[in-house]
Amino acid sequence: MVHWGRELLSEAGYFHSVSMLDDPMRIKRACAKAGVKLSGLSTHTPLIKPEISVEYLKQAIRFAAECGAPVVNTDEGPKPAWTTEAEDFTLMRYTLMEAAKVAEPRNILIGLECHQQYSKRPAGLDRIAKLVKSRAIGINFDTGNAYLAGQDPYKWLARVAGRLVHLHAKDISIEHSEAERGKVTGTPVGCACGDGVIDWARIIKIVRQKCPRDIVFSVECGTVEQAVKSIEHLSKLM
Repeated sequence: MVHWGRELLSEAGYFHSVSMLDDPMRIKRACAKAGVKLSGLSTHTPLIKPEISVEYLKQAIRFAAECGAPVVNTDEGPKPAWTTEAEDFTLMRYTLMEAAKVAEPRNILIGLECHQQYSKRPAGLDRIAKLVKSRAIGINFDTGNAYLAGQDPYKWLARVAGRLVHLHAKDISIEHSEAERGKVTGTPVGCACGDGVIDWARIIKIVRQKCPRDIVFSVECGTVEQAVKSIEHLSKLM
């Protein structure tokens, strides 16, 4: 995660977010030292609010290019209370056009995630993705968000596979499903992959058969223990 300005908890090392006022090369060196590669930056910002998102996304794309992250992920964000749907899509087109013009020459991909009021449905996500014709714009599919929104995550993944640039591997527990499915558009984290409702063998098969590029599965869970269980489960299926 990257943010503007300075934030107390992240500066103290308690929070998983990095200021874009920091040196992106420091992040690159830290990853090299740890033996890991960056698959993407979490740069979620409300595309519908260009006064926030335009400059934030442009800076995040430049930061990604310097720190070595090939993808920045975002979504339309909560909409203003006073705008119409038509106005929202005009605002999103402006934001995405500005971002794409910075992303294209740097070979950074923008992953649009299914996460909010319009992208909670396949047609809505498609509509956002088609606002700007750019090789930089693709899809960051979130399995858990798609499921909680009441959609078929396998059918939806197959629909966007040709445009997929990144995948949030998020599983949803049965208890979570019973409490929130069809009532929310997404959730920050899920349970360990393999402990929930998502059929990961099926997800992997769709990605292998239909995606034109290699795709990173970025696990979104709540604890280190869940992360360990997730990589063990997914590694067996891979």
